Amino acid sequence: MSRSNRFYIETWGCQMNELDSQRLAGQLMRQGMTPTRSVQEADIVLLNSCSVREKAEHKVFSRLGRYRLFKKANPDLIIGLCGCVAQQVGERALARVPDLDFVLGPARVGELGDVLARRHQGERVVAVGFPERADFDYDSISRDGTHKGMVTVIEGCNKNCTFCIVPQTRGPERCRPIAQILREVEQLVEQGFLEIELLGQTVNHWREPGGEQDFAHLLDRVASIPGVERLRFVTSYPRDFTPPMVKQFARHPNICPYLHLPVQSGSDRILRLMGRGYTHGEYRELVGQLRDARPDIALSTDIIVGFPGETDGDFFETLELVGDLRFSSVFAFKFSPRPGTAAPRLDSPVNEETGSRRLQELLALQESIQRELNESLVGTEMPVLVTGRGNEPGAQAGRTTCHRIVHFHAHNGDTPLGSITPVRIEKANPHSLLGSRLLSSISS
Repeated sequence: MSRSNRFYIETWGCQMNELDSQRLAGQLMRQGMTPTRSVQEADIVLLNSCSVREKAEHKVFSRLGRYRLFKKANPDLIIGLCGCVAQQVGERALARVPDLDFVLGPARVGELGDVLARRHQGERVVAVGFPERADFDYDSISRDGTHKGMVTVIEGCNKNCTFCIVPQTRGPERCRPIAQILREVEQLVEQGFLEIELLGQTVNHWREPGGEQDFAHLLDRVASIPGVERLRFVTSYPRDFTPPMVKQFARHPNICPYLHLPVQSGSDRILRLMGRGYTHGEYRELVGQLRDARPDIALSTDIIVGFPGETDGDFFETLELVGDLRFSSVFAFKFSPRPGTAAPRLDSPVNEETGSRRLQELLALQESIQRELNESLVGTEMPVLVTGRGNEPGAQAGRTTCHRIVHFHAHNGDTPLGSITPVRIEKANPHSLLGSRLLSSISS
């Protein structure tokens, strides 16, 4: 089997998967390989998969079938299945796809070099499971872009919500030491990153291994590093938010006034069936504390409709919560049964038609709220972190501190990617803002 020098990675799913792909790319580049944007030109193809939604496995194998066509033209092409579906299906993937070379779970990302070496010796490799100790070589990460440096602080999840497959695909919680996290952030600042995003399935459940420091301490330390202009973190679990964590929003202005805080349902009965561990009243109280600490905070959330047993009354409580709390954005989905989870075994499943109707009703309500919230920003001046091209010729795009997308015209030349520039907001859509770059600077 010949050695390979060009690689192509396709990434599905969350920010954790995006960072895992950057880790995979970094390991390949350290071996002298170069990335390509064309799968037809690749010598190695990696599919970094997500299994949060139903039919994920079917979609993955459909895509692998497409990749097999390229292997007919290039018999030495190496195809690897990575990510959460890889962990979920394991050896079954090799049996189902004869041309698949290896399977690599998310907890084994750092072993890619060893896996490739074994494959070059003729072995079809399955590297899944959760080793007790795994080194996190952040020096080898190939950072994608210049605007945001992502830093994993905690991997896995111990919550076992009845609808969620993450504990099976990402394993139990494993926290990184604070000293290692701080070194990585300092390195990113030295490389010119202005925005840092701390990652974890339950990021605010981070604890110092063998110590007493919690996520409030970590926020304080990272926000205090010179050069960290913006600090974000995702995804937070409502039950794990503490008053000291809330206080950090008020203490550090560089902690962005944005928080993704999944509620999943506005009904206490459904929240109990989901195993979430909080009530809608407790969630509302937490939102009140966050808004008291940071009045300009924008909140987004996740909501599942059509969960087994959800009645019209339960759904109305969700609509009521959304109307009252006025989220800046909502990621809403119909219930999606996942293998090995408890929810599919619950009584009274909601039929497809009812689930679809509820989803559309929820999305319509949220779109009207987003339009109103965005329209309230027209005429304001906001610092925008430039991330790429805009939706019109000559326009650029970026994110505000409250995580809204802004398309803007510079009029006198492009602003460098990864820099922060002042923009006057001139128009609002439900899902984005439009504006013009200002010549004078404003505080970021």
